[in-house]
Amino acid sequence: MADSIIELINLHKTYQNGTIALQDVSVSILAGSFVTIIGPSGCGKTTLLRTINKMTEFDSGYIKVFETNIDSWDEIELRRSIGYVIQSGALFPHLTIKQNIEFVLSISGMEKNIRDERVHSLSQMMGFDERHLSSFPSELSGGQQQRVGIARALAFEPKIILMDEPFGALDNITRRKLQTELKEMHNKLGITFLMVTHDLREAFTMATHVVIMKEGRIEQYDLPENIRKHPANAWVYDFTE
Repeated sequence: MADSIIELINLHKTYQNGTIALQDVSVSILAGSFVTIIGPSGCGKTTLLRTINKMTEFDSGYIKVFETNIDSWDEIELRRSIGYVIQSGALFPHLTIKQNIEFVLSISGMEKNIRDERVHSLSQMMGFDERHLSSFPSELSGGQQQRVGIARALAFEPKIILMDEPFGALDNITRRKLQTELKEMHNKLGITFLMVTHDLREAFTMATHVVIMKEGRIEQYDLPENIRKHPANAWVYDFTE
């Protein structure tokens, strides 16, 4: 039986403006799973994601990553252990593609020859050649930029990748292609993925497990086919139809 790689227990989060983002959220993520998080705008999806790597603090409850409470983790080490991808890749415009991919490796003090080997391996995985590596983000298509963002997230060989609407700004054809590539990558590498999305089709076709949220709560967390066949309540039924 697979072990939990992330555990969120009784999380609560209220922002200073009074917005309740998380209400008693508990979920256990299995190692090697691909979990999508979906729900209406403002339901707490991104807040939930960002609490896992300490980008957003929570008010109460606790989180374990690799069976260790994140309060015990050094913030930098935790974030190096967890890749993070957002919409459009969030690349540094003044750096080449090679420099973007190896950025975290370079500031960590990793030796150049090891960095070069890692960049070469990731470039091959993402379908880039030497010409691409010397280009700047503005010279690439949206899909290529997002591939660079994914490559950078994989640079430290993390066991967990967090993704916040990674394909939201892409056209449908590019989006579907990257969805297929990411699913194949997940099957090959066995990394645990957590991905926020607004796209119901994307959520159900890519995931091994789906989290459905509403108003800061988890309404259902289950296999996609179980949610379709056995929605937890009338709201989940209506939302997924």
